[in-house]
Amino acid sequence: LERNWAPYKVLTEALVEGMRIVGEDFRDGILFVPEVLLSANAMKAGMFILRPLLIATGAPKQGKMVIGTVKGDIHDIGKNLVGMMMEGAGFDVIDLGINNAVEKYMAAIEEHKPDIVGMSALLTTTMPYMKVVIDTMKEKGIRDDYVVLVGG
Repeated sequence: LERNWAPYKVLTEALVEGMRIVGEDFRDGILFVPEVLLSANAMKAGMFILRPLLIATGAPKQGKMVIGTVKGDIHDIGKNLVGMMMEGAGFDVIDLGINNAVEKYMAAIEEHKPDIVGMSALLTTTMPYMKVVIDTMKEKGIRDDYVVLVGG
């Protein structure tokens, strides 16, 4: 910013590009979880500074995402990384936090009308709850209205 880069350029050519490189290096075994977390914290700090500037300058929006960790699971590192990357890619991200019941997902979908619904579960015991949310979306006839992103 001090070099007169537009906020969107800082986001795309510095923060997002940096995280892309971190992702490749993690995949290739060059970096490990601690370094990825340090990088994510740097991205988070950068987004804290850029967010109001991006809003003020009318940076292009790609869509909206609701993301959360499913019921019974409190692990949110991966969810937070995905949320930051999606925000960096131009999405409005509504983070539901951890331990979310199907009712909370349905309420968030109704309220925010996202393009993407994201669910995270690290524990094998909580992964089946993702299906509960998806099955509820099917029962309500709304499953095909959304991209559903799952991970953990």
